[in-house]
Amino acid sequence: MIQIAPHVVVDDEILAGKPIVQGTRIPVSLVVGQIASDESMETVMEEYALTREQVLAALAYAATVVEE
Repeated sequence: MIQIAPHVVVDDEILAGKPIVQGTRIPVSLVVGQIASDESMETVMEEYALTREQVLAALAYAATVVEE
């Protein structure tokens, strides 16, 4: 498992190495997709048992990737 950003890791054994929220099997793309689909941060946190910091970290990581 390799940490690629705060609260974001990749592991070839989990979801074929896609970026996930650390300590979960939840892909960053799922978090971003839910927010993009107009789900509130609170709903995403409740539905996926994530902390505010984890959701914000997933969004921050996605923003960094888009800039590259």
